[in-house]
Amino acid sequence: MPPLERESLDDDPIGQFREWFEQAEGAAPLPEAMTLATVDAGGAPNARMVLLKGFGPDGFRFFSNYESAKAGELEANAGAALVLYWRELDRQVRVRGAVTRLPDQDSDAYFATRPHDSQLAASVSPQSRPIEREELDRVFERAAGEAEGAEVPRPPHWGGYLLAPREIEFWQGRESRMHDRFRYTRDGEGWRIERLAP
Repeated sequence: MPPLERESLDDDPIGQFREWFEQAEGAAPLPEAMTLATVDAGGAPNARMVLLKGFGPDGFRFFSNYESAKAGELEANAGAALVLYWRELDRQVRVRGAVTRLPDQDSDAYFATRPHDSQLAASVSPQSRPIEREELDRVFERAAGEAEGAEVPRPPHWGGYLLAPREIEFWQGRESRMHDRFRYTRDGEGWRIERLAP
């Protein structure tokens, strides 16, 4: 990749993210995979992979079970971070901000687009809680039999989240390890852009 220069960056980090994400879609096998980092009520960090399911001026969207470990951590501390890394492009994007739940209608709209089995899994899985595999399979099979040919409504314990960014960093690797890093920080209605040392 050519060196990353301030003159080539979009003044809006979402515009810059869109450009990089579109390039990643053509190069990476799963460009929407991202790490979500949270902190629990006791201050202990946690992280896991989730899928980016949309982004725009308001922030970055993902979906989960509202009774999961991550949901409990977000209830205790709304501050969270995202990391997207595209090895094929030697690029990384880091995002920090506050997370809120999406409106029900947004969660309903996305849930309706999911494959039938994914809808069933979201409906029956007690995410993050201990369970035997046989019991999990039994619950799924029973739900599949009951819902055969029928629409699966979004369960009330499942829905979307929005991370509203206050800071976004774009990192691009260089062979010399003198990597290019630019950080956008929310500044009133706009953004302050700074180059960071690698």
